[in-house]
Amino acid sequence: MASFGWSALNSLLGRGAKTSNWQPPEACWSHPFGLGWDKPYTVRYASNLDDGPNHGMPLGGFGAGCFGRAPDGNINLWHLDGGEHWFGVLPDCQFALFEENGRGKRAHALAVQPHQDASRPEAGQPLKAWEWYPASTPERSTGTYAARYPLSWTSYEGVYDAEVRCEAFSPILPGDYQRTSYPVAVFVWTLRNPTDQPLDLSLLLSWRNTTGWFTNTDASAEVHFRDDGSPEHNYAPAIGMTNGQRNRCVEDGSLKGVVLEGNVSKPPVAEGEGQWCIATAEQPGVTVQRCSRWNPSGDGRELWDSFSADGSIPESNNDRRSGSDDPLSAALAVQCQLAPGQSIEIPVVISWDLPVTAFATGSQALRRYTDFFGADGNQAVAIAAEALRDWQTWRQQIEAWQQPVLQRKDLPEPLRMALFNELYDLCSGGSLWSAASADDPHGRFGVLECLDYAWYESLDVRLYGSFALLQLWPELDKAVLRSFARAIPAADATQRPIGWYFTQGKGRVEADRKVKGATPHDLGAPNEIPWDATNYTAYQDCNLWKDLGSDFVLQVWRTFKLAPSGEDIRFLADCWPAAVEALRYLKTFDVNDDGLPDNGGAPDQTFDDWPLKGVSAYCGALWIAALEAALAIAQTLQLKTGLDTSAEQKEFSGWLEQSRGNFDKLLWNGEYYDIDAESGTPVVMADQLCGDFYARLLGLPPVVSDSNSRSTLKAVKEACFEAFDGGSLGVANGLRRDGTPLDPNGTHPLEVWTGINFGIASYYRLMGEKQTAEAICSAVVEQVYSGGLQFRTPEAITAVNTYRACHYLRAMAIWGLWATETDWSPIPGSDAR
Repeated sequence: MASFGWSALNSLLGRGAKTSNWQPPEACWSHPFGLGWDKPYTVRYASNLDDGPNHGMPLGGFGAGCFGRAPDGNINLWHLDGGEHWFGVLPDCQFALFEENGRGKRAHALAVQPHQDASRPEAGQPLKAWEWYPASTPERSTGTYAARYPLSWTSYEGVYDAEVRCEAFSPILPGDYQRTSYPVAVFVWTLRNPTDQPLDLSLLLSWRNTTGWFTNTDASAEVHFRDDGSPEHNYAPAIGMTNGQRNRCVEDGSLKGVVLEGNVSKPPVAEGEGQWCIATAEQPGVTVQRCSRWNPSGDGRELWDSFSADGSIPESNNDRRSGSDDPLSAALAVQCQLAPGQSIEIPVVISWDLPVTAFATGSQALRRYTDFFGADGNQAVAIAAEALRDWQTWRQQIEAWQQPVLQRKDLPEPLRMALFNELYDLCSGGSLWSAASADDPHGRFGVLECLDYAWYESLDVRLYGSFALLQLWPELDKAVLRSFARAIPAADATQRPIGWYFTQGKGRVEADRKVKGATPHDLGAPNEIPWDATNYTAYQDCNLWKDLGSDFVLQVWRTFKLAPSGEDIRFLADCWPAAVEALRYLKTFDVNDDGLPDNGGAPDQTFDDWPLKGVSAYCGALWIAALEAALAIAQTLQLKTGLDTSAEQKEFSGWLEQSRGNFDKLLWNGEYYDIDAESGTPVVMADQLCGDFYARLLGLPPVVSDSNSRSTLKAVKEACFEAFDGGSLGVANGLRRDGTPLDPNGTHPLEVWTGINFGIASYYRLMGEKQTAEAICSAVVEQVYSGGLQFRTPEAITAVNTYRACHYLRAMAIWGLWATETDWSPIPGSDAR
């Protein structure tokens, strides 16, 4: 596991022993350029995704597709097909820098040498003629990578005479439902001559034509079950396809660039079709050269010989279309001479226009950015031109919205860092964001639970995980909840095998996909029809879950009351019929008429490997809080719209009175709440009072008394945090009162769930226990960001240095700490409607 303590936390921020001249900006995660990890976390289950620790911040808009540039300079994450994942280095997708100082010259591709071209792994060492940038070692730093999403910086040190730094970002702006969707990455290179002699410099960008690659060639997308019981589908992108591709030079005002395109179907455009554009802006004192076509499958001399000799590239505008097995890349070079003390900023943009994301055969959606650029797939230049025109404004806007967080010095700097960087998942978490419609004026939106559990917006996970979306892009949070509201009355009697029973050796047990009135677990998967075909997961029968209906009602009232854009009575009215149906359905599981739904003995709530029996503290507290929220919704609608909700108010009030009368009687043991009423499981469940936290957070009557809440929190702190590895990992899900495990081989009880920890910490902070809240968050942040899990935060970590389910949605629950620490202090821009 990663080391723990404030010195370690400062180290991950770049605040430790100084080995470079450049200091990362405040509240960044940083890492020595190209340095490996000592003992990174590794995956717990072999079937789960583990791409290794070399992950950097993603670049691109929400739902637009993205790519990620790693701390070693290589671009290795490619999420261009909505909801799908491809990881690998294309060595020719890279920057390089030439320098001549009058005495000598040097040229390096600005990344550590990759071992293979992931599009041609059988071909051996790629681009053998190129010189690559040296990696840092424990003894010598050659640079620093730092990130504070959506900003990242790479500083190159000790190799060139020039000071070399790159700032990269996309226009991720709270409350801006246009620019946040843009498929564009901006790289601002700052070059400075600190010597007493002139320096000749040339900055190169090379990029592969990948049009047509990112679409699933397996039309069946057949579902299989992994060894952990989770469903998955096959993804077979058309990596390496070259037929019909071509590159051509373009100019638009001061923009000079190259468009990379391929065959395009007659409208509508097919998935994966469209354009890329690499471009820069002409400015005084620079020369821009372009090479529209070179072959990246050779040794690279075609480009490198001239570049390494004098910083030039072979200029061409060859727009020949490729045949099969005929790869092509494009390049541009920006040349300048810097006098002693002179500096220059060179903006370079990479844009793409891949307007369609496809799902099951015959089902597809236009991406949100097409509302502003059209859907023909030929607007990459227009996107690049806007970026070159507005990048300075975008950067100022990013700095402005980050200021309130940066200024909260009462929050430890590592936690402020994590507040920014956990937002990465809204970009690279397989996000979908569709074009607007009359029913969805900001489009439909969704983020995968994670890449291993590849279904959208799992409602139990987003109970905590949507705190970020709510506070920064509330209209997208509403869009998600409206999709759930539409799904609740729907039914789908298709029979499916339930994966959990396979893992228990119980054979094939089937269930309806979706029962009318049941709140769905998720909004479907990218290989089917997301938003409409819900309950994709079949690990458990989610129609039987006892938390989902409550989760929905609580999130609806939360978003109405606390969205920074103000109260939206239409949104509340849209969701009300579904809220009523969801609660009535959930009440049918009250088998002994005590007012509280009963868990059934199989895992039937968010801890879906953890069987509960009878009334449970977790689901029961959520139920009571949801009834309070439903009454508040009913009263608000009657008052503000005249809707008669008196019958529902009477119905829910009766259930609430009965539930409150029995909750403590059935579960309170004098110190904390038993996990359930019937199993006799003797553990302290860490998240047992999530419902009380939510009620208090929303200003509703608390579920339990202050004294019971504080006693429970004390027991959780002692048993599940302090007694579990000395508090260095975070809060374990459930341990005996003395901190020992009930089952040393248990799955969920012995895991530390990152998002659950941030949620529990928010509860501690709400109850005034700031020190405990920060200690819990700091432990988790340290493990994630020192353990090689940055920008792929998992659901769970363990005491044996393993993790499960990376790129996990619930970790954005750290924004619950912001809400409770600052009393919902708004982020600039988030109040836009």
